Amino acid sequence: MESIEYAVVGAGLSGAASAWQLAVRGHEVALLERSTPANDAGSSHGSARIFRYAYPDDFYTGLVLQAKAGWDELAHLTGKQLITPTGAVDYGAVRQPERLAAALTNYGIEHELLSAQEAQTRWPQIAFDTDVLWHPGAGVIDAHESVAAMVAQATANGAALHTNWAVASITGTAGNYVLTSDDGRSLHAGNVIVAAGGWLPQLLGSLSLPVGFLANMPALEVRQEQAYHFPYADSADTGNTPWPTFIHKRDGWQAYGLPGGRDAGFRGQKVAEYNGGKTLPSAADQDGLIDPANRRRVIDYVEKYLPGLTPEPYAETTCLFTNTPSEDFILDRADGITLLSPCSGHGAKFAPLIGQLAADLATGAGTVPEQFRLDAQTAMAGAH
Repeated sequence: MESIEYAVVGAGLSGAASAWQLAVRGHEVALLERSTPANDAGSSHGSARIFRYAYPDDFYTGLVLQAKAGWDELAHLTGKQLITPTGAVDYGAVRQPERLAAALTNYGIEHELLSAQEAQTRWPQIAFDTDVLWHPGAGVIDAHESVAAMVAQATANGAALHTNWAVASITGTAGNYVLTSDDGRSLHAGNVIVAAGGWLPQLLGSLSLPVGFLANMPALEVRQEQAYHFPYADSADTGNTPWPTFIHKRDGWQAYGLPGGRDAGFRGQKVAEYNGGKTLPSAADQDGLIDPANRRRVIDYVEKYLPGLTPEPYAETTCLFTNTPSEDFILDRADGITLLSPCSGHGAKFAPLIGQLAADLATGAGTVPEQFRLDAQTAMAGAH
């Protein structure tokens, strides 16, 4: 039976980043993926994820700055542009553009606060209903190419990639874990990092984790999200007024959109209702079906708020969000198992940093922010 120092379960953005960081530090690493890296059944596929600095909690704004250094390093190593600059607009009464601007000010990040009318003049393809925060440093992450780049860096530094290796259970104790696959193969590892995304709820009961540690695990909500690609309207001069990414948050509704890139044949915008999909027990229960009511809501939204698009989607897709109650990430360790779930639909932009933090935690080289620990999240839930 093969024996390895570190086994990383899941080759999405966070798992690939963890394998890269461990390998570059000289550790023996096996990266186990249930199918192939960044496959369509996970949360890291496709060419379009929002990269932004704007957060109501400037804790996360600071983390984005740290993550950007990792993105810059990856771009330098690969010679690839993994983040396409577009800028971002944030608006809506619940989004509170002024609060977001305060966080950006604290970190010296370039931005402007515009009236709805000023923003409308600059981006006539969007109908704004409040003041608007604009920050030009935002962009679009190519998730699939980013995973491929990090896996390539991991393997170039000695990591072994095992595809079609679906983990069924992890047994044993620190320093001596046995990972068993769905088809009966096994592998020994001294330490394990579990970055299984939407499969984490299904795996939790099959991990050798202390009962007290598991008791602090917050309820994970796996959603099958839906996104639609809308074509640019003939009247939209995207050459003179390029589309930024956007987040529009008002009472009872949050929409987001971004240039769809390769996923959209470079001819449209990806638009979705945030957390508008159905909940699932785990990723294994996804069916890839679009809810007609959700499609109707998003079409109605486009018709009202995005005059630069033709309100008829030409493509549609589903993807997974795995949410914690607080939308904070989970990054904690018990014995030799590190749980890693930078999820809740906003983890992609942090991938290089999450990999560094996971490697620090798994090797004992460093710590992670306290609010990512399970006991801190339990205390926070109790306070609410």
